[in-house]
Amino acid sequence: MDEKCSVIEGLIFLSGDEGCTLDQLCSATNMIDRDVLDLIREITEEYLKDYHGFECVHYGGRYKFISKEKVHEAAQALFSTSRAASLSQAAMETLAIIAYKQPLTRIEIEEIRGVNCDMMIRKLLARNLIKECGRSDGPGKPFLYEVTEEFMDAFKLESLKELPDLPMVQSDLDSELFNEEEIY
Repeated sequence: MDEKCSVIEGLIFLSGDEGCTLDQLCSATNMIDRDVLDLIREITEEYLKDYHGFECVHYGGRYKFISKEKVHEAAQALFSTSRAASLSQAAMETLAIIAYKQPLTRIEIEEIRGVNCDMMIRKLLARNLIKECGRSDGPGKPFLYEVTEEFMDAFKLESLKELPDLPMVQSDLDSELFNEEEIY
């Protein structure tokens, strides 16, 4: 693979679960469609080889990398050990947002956290702590996420009503005071 091919490969990798369109790749690299398609074809052929654990796919007009089927069992084993105890702070924040506000989309989670959460959602899905529970009616019909029974087991909950109340933050208190003043 040459340098242009590795740039396309890197852009597709960085796009994560969302993937990227041909137009986006052309715009980012200042290349024409035909040249980008030739490079994508080269990347796709390379990653079809057995010694790679993922492949480049084209779904819904977007190019992205996905893991191959042969990785699935090992990934489950990797993520099944001490699921809750080994979660990072970012994964716990993402999981808490989903538990308290479910069902919600990745974009809604990112708006609350203020950062991209593609990787966290993938990890939580792989650990079976969250699941896709349908699609939003919003543009693009994004997936909705909710916690699983495995989440309930891991955190020893019979229902989500057992989750502790969220503490009020200063902006919540200011908002309540403002609303009370308006009433009087």
